[in-house]
Amino acid sequence: MALRVPKAEFSTEMSENMIKQLGAVAEPVEVVWHNPKVATSNFEVSAKLGEWDAADASLKSFAHMAVASQVPRWRDSELFTPLERDVLKYAEAMTNTPPTVTGELHVSLLDRLGAAAMVELTAYIAFVSMATRNWFCSRRRVLAQVL
Repeated sequence: MALRVPKAEFSTEMSENMIKQLGAVAEPVEVVWHNPKVATSNFEVSAKLGEWDAADASLKSFAHMAVASQVPRWRDSELFTPLERDVLKYAEAMTNTPPTVTGELHVSLLDRLGAAAMVELTAYIAFVSMATRNWFCSRRRVLAQVL
């Protein structure tokens, strides 16, 4: 996907620190850095996500990979449990435009995860979608349609 906003310039020190911490300088960070207040708030929210513990960390990790399109063959792979497949399906459906989450999938996950983990997983996917895909529109619409 082509960037609609050009990348901001980072100092060498800042770039080196990001590469040291993350392995690379992510394009969304380079774009959002045009507004350091927004970038800093984004980093702070990202740090808070790490404190959430109602949903299993591995499920959130799979959801993150699905949002970032890093698991293209999950439907065909036997490596995932039925719950993991449903989380991948949920993350993908939640981030489709428009969202395609079915009531059946939502109820199935809610029954298996519980309300607290379902809310956390949904909020996590919404945030990761915004951050990963560099979408700076409100995700409240998505949350309202899937919760």
